[in-house]
Amino acid sequence: AAIMQTLVTPLISQLPQLLHTSSSNASWVITATLLSAAVFVPISGRLGDLLGKRPMLIASCVPLLLGSVLCATADSVVPMIIGRALQGMGMGLVPLGISLLRDVLPPERLGSAIALVSASMGIGGGLGLPIAAAVADYASWRVMFWGTAALTVVIIGMLWTVVPVPSTRRAVGGRFDFVGAIGLSVGLVCLLLPVSKGGDWGWGSTRTLGLFTASAAVLMLWARWELRVTDPLVDLRVTARPRVLLTNLASVLVGFGMYAQALIMPQLLQLPTATGYGLGQSMLAMGLWMAPGGLMMMVVSPLGGKLSAARGPKFTLVVGALTIAVGYGLALPLMGSTWGVLVAAIVSNGGVGLAYGAMPALIMSAVPLSATASANSFNTLMRSLGTSVSAAVVGVVLSQMTVTLGGHTLPSEGGFKAGLVIGFGVALIAAAVAALIPAPPAARLRAVPAPEAASATDGAEAADPTTA
Repeated sequence: AAIMQTLVTPLISQLPQLLHTSSSNASWVITATLLSAAVFVPISGRLGDLLGKRPMLIASCVPLLLGSVLCATADSVVPMIIGRALQGMGMGLVPLGISLLRDVLPPERLGSAIALVSASMGIGGGLGLPIAAAVADYASWRVMFWGTAALTVVIIGMLWTVVPVPSTRRAVGGRFDFVGAIGLSVGLVCLLLPVSKGGDWGWGSTRTLGLFTASAAVLMLWARWELRVTDPLVDLRVTARPRVLLTNLASVLVGFGMYAQALIMPQLLQLPTATGYGLGQSMLAMGLWMAPGGLMMMVVSPLGGKLSAARGPKFTLVVGALTIAVGYGLALPLMGSTWGVLVAAIVSNGGVGLAYGAMPALIMSAVPLSATASANSFNTLMRSLGTSVSAAVVGVVLSQMTVTLGGHTLPSEGGFKAGLVIGFGVALIAAAVAALIPAPPAARLRAVPAPEAASATDGAEAADPTTA
């Protein structure tokens, strides 16, 4: 699911020719996945709480499979956009998987497992780029989508045969909030669409400003509905708890910091050396230079789980955000060499691995067991919101600070440095916000019961007005 984020990145410049369309229409291949994921991640999380997390994991693979097949057979832009939207629906796999871990793992294994699965969003994005670049260079682009389709079939089989069914059914009672789902979907689309397309439409255009205004109005009405309905899609009272609220705010900022360097460094690596600051790497070479950053997340995540067990997830989140800032600080003097970019990417992604692993632990220590999936899904949405805003901000900076070379307009060295400085500042703000997260009233995550004792704990939480 996470690989879907960067799967088509190597094809961006070729999509208009491959799909017989304009560059503006081809950009919807990226936007469709973003919008679809934003809409369906919170919906799949709530359905996971109501119907069971394992069934929803399997169900989330179905649009991932259908979308991959549709993209692999597409000859025009419309089926490709539909296929990419279907792939975005599968992004709910990550928060659902994190939530299922709480149901089926013993407490001593929970922290490191949550950290690794949570960091998979960054790992998949980091490894997806070189894999997709290699396939695009040495085989047909359709092979990428047939490969993801085959992998999804394998995953469905493993979810069915390997992943255990929780010994107690926690997903009982309640109704699905259809009005809330529609309201949140409309509000998010009205928000993320101008964030993604504002550079093309113009940030001051009537379309952009109108959608931002509509988003604010719809989300205000949605919030009012969620506070009044008995079984809300997102429990805003729980979300407003300081521990949850500040964690989600830090998640937006960390998502921004993670994605800014993922946008800047690949471009810096691929720009021609004639610019005086570009490093002249091919798409495949760029992907290989960036791949160790994704691997570093995989290595660091279990260590972050141990650090959270020893010092608490708040400490790990602060350390992760500061490490991201150090990565940006290193990138500024080292951006003139491929090895310098590699070092900066490894450091930054190590920080992302620590931070991403700590977020679900903080969330789950502050919400009742019956709302684990929906709370994690909302946190995942906050991370995605941060990456979307990051793409818009960095895109504006790089498009406004340019140089001309051989008749082509390219981002200037000053533009890249400004983007890195912004990422550095946002990472520091993320660390400051994380430092303000209050300590839990009790070590709830460490005290998560073994699966066989979970039903009694759920009943106690439901009766406890401080948690329910």
